[in-house]
Amino acid sequence: MTRASALNGPGSNFHRRTLPLAAVPRARRNAELAESAESAQKSLLCVFCGLCVRLVAVAAVLLAPATAAAHPVPFSYLDLRLQPDAIDGTLVAHIFDLAHDLNIEPAERLLDPAVAAQQSAAIVRLFANRLTVSADGRALTPQWSSTDVLADRQSLRLSLRFALAGRPGVVTVSAVMFPYDPNHQTFLNIYEGTALTQAILDRGRTGFEYFAGTRQGAFAVVGKFLPEGIHHILIGPDHLLFLVGLLLLGGTVRQLAVIVTSFTVAHSITLSLAALNIVSPPARIIEPAIALSIVYIGADNLLIRDGRDVRAWIAFSFGFIHGFGFANVLREMDLPPRALGWSLFSFNIGVEVGQLLVVAVVATALAALRSRSEAAGRRLVFAGSVVVMAAGAFWFVQRVFFPGGIS
Repeated sequence: MTRASALNGPGSNFHRRTLPLAAVPRARRNAELAESAESAQKSLLCVFCGLCVRLVAVAAVLLAPATAAAHPVPFSYLDLRLQPDAIDGTLVAHIFDLAHDLNIEPAERLLDPAVAAQQSAAIVRLFANRLTVSADGRALTPQWSSTDVLADRQSLRLSLRFALAGRPGVVTVSAVMFPYDPNHQTFLNIYEGTALTQAILDRGRTGFEYFAGTRQGAFAVVGKFLPEGIHHILIGPDHLLFLVGLLLLGGTVRQLAVIVTSFTVAHSITLSLAALNIVSPPARIIEPAIALSIVYIGADNLLIRDGRDVRAWIAFSFGFIHGFGFANVLREMDLPPRALGWSLFSFNIGVEVGQLLVVAVVATALAALRSRSEAAGRRLVFAGSVVVMAAGAFWFVQRVFFPGGIS
């Protein structure tokens, strides 16, 4: 009798007769072996199931990129070429996005030239309110001409033209091509002669200003950045308070002009270095340093007696730090690459004009007060210097320990 039949024989009689006492130990051993075999089978089954689960998970991971790849990258491409009398353009859009907004299924139908031509009018209407091009603030009317199929890119290319009355100084492009997709981006290329300017438009940045490399473009740059410089100095309380601290002690017109000019020369240097990305210290260092410069000028006003007037040197030294502060604001204004020099020059002139306005008002008021009472002038210097120091100390603590702002 084989081993297999020996194991199976007694087990087949468990329910038909009672085993003798002598057979009980063997029966127990056989039962234990059967339980062990059953347990082994269950273990193998669990292992097999676990492997199946893992294989399914691996397959899902491997198949996920293929599924995602079926969804095209959400990009459109807009090329504009500036001509003397017009702006010629091409717009390339993916069939997936077009089919979604035109309710066409499947999207591949748009790769048929006949279908693309049939849908060209609907596509033009689709972009009527999603693409706007302006020249010197005047909206231009597009003239759409053709729709071409780019099968290798699964896209359609549309040609358009904007007529111009003359060479523009600034061209503004606003584009929200496919609002249904929050991740959609439009890659913008603007050609002028051999020069190329690029930008990316998306939900966070829907517009771009291009300043032409012409005399009209230079005038447009000056017209934008000079007022911005004036505006920035007038709304910047820390820069204003630093200037006021320099003016508290008074002086002749020549003395005050030298002080303000020293400040302008210094901050112009660091502003240009930072705007050109040559030197760009972080704001977390510059902003507290600006606050300390305000504390310093207040303390200097209180400690000075009849010694030499060194306010011009103080203004020059701390002007370097304030220039980096100006640069942080200027970067957010999206400087035009082709007109970088004009934009920096215009912004600095604007800052200088704003400073001179502040100097004219504050210095005139202080001079009028001193002419009436010398004692009142001294009290004003003391009180004003204390206020300047307190404000600088407050800003320093806020910018170092509470960079998010405190109320």
